Amino acid sequence: MATATSSPTCQFLTHFGSPRPHPIIFPPISKQTHFQPYRIIANGSLRNNYFSPTPTISSNSPLLVKAQASINGEREPMVPPFNVLITGSSKGIGYALAKKFLIAGDNVIICSRSAERVESAVNNLREEYGEQRVWINNAGSNAYSYKPLAEASDEDLIEVVSTNTLGLMICCREAIKMMLQQPRGGHIFNIDGAGSDGRPTPRFAAYGATKRSVVHLTKSLQAELQMQDVKNVVVHNLSPGMVTTDLLMSGATTKQAKFFINVLAEPAEVVADYLVPNIRSIPASGSWKPTYIRFLTGLKAYSQIFSRLAFGARRNRYVLED
Repeated sequence: MATATSSPTCQFLTHFGSPRPHPIIFPPISKQTHFQPYRIIANGSLRNNYFSPTPTISSNSPLLVKAQASINGEREPMVPPFNVLITGSSKGIGYALAKKFLIAGDNVIICSRSAERVESAVNNLREEYGEQRVWINNAGSNAYSYKPLAEASDEDLIEVVSTNTLGLMICCREAIKMMLQQPRGGHIFNIDGAGSDGRPTPRFAAYGATKRSVVHLTKSLQAELQMQDVKNVVVHNLSPGMVTTDLLMSGATTKQAKFFINVLAEPAEVVADYLVPNIRSIPASGSWKPTYIRFLTGLKAYSQIFSRLAFGARRNRYVLED
């Protein structure tokens, strides 16, 4: 079996796509590593899982085209508490989602970006938790760079593409492989972002292009699972809209950006309050149809823009406008 460090994909991420690590905002641990895995227990405590440094999941192993457990698996409603994995969850919307799932009584795994982290998390889930009901692919980056593509560095472009596209593919691959072997399958949620609807994203064109690919990848995976007659592994899309994370606020440097952030953005906790109950309702209801859960709908966005233009609502809500 190949280890994570010998995998060509992992080597690419290690040497060319090393992302800027988000700070872990929990108490320090005794063993220093680049990204440290944690398990959050429903009572709110945090424990180090001490993942094996050499995961036994091979990146080169062939994907099971069909797993008998998933083809003939159970499709009844799942009973909470759910086991939930969230990538890119050390801060921002991922962290807010983790807190809301904990409040609901679910078991939550949080992890940061890297192929090793994904494979280690999968290995740990199988050994310690049994079936994983919900997997949320949230990790994303624009390298904290807002500039024309012609001015972007190679390093920034590689970080954006390796995190948002290659990283998402790896996460989806591992999640599907794991859920195909579970008698009751599971649900995968891919989080979109600016550009996913095909609209232009000037000053962060690479980010917008990768987020456009999220929707296409989700549709393709839905089609693949349907072709393989897999009944109880489903891939969905999540759309949090504009969230007042560090990533978004670092781009509040133009008049247009400030306008839309004030008019459309919401704190991560507000968005999570809406998304988590909707996510949990899907496995609880026994639904196996792909869904697209949107916090900021088109109607809501146009309504808030109209209120701003007509009545001055939300002016200077987060940033002072010129």
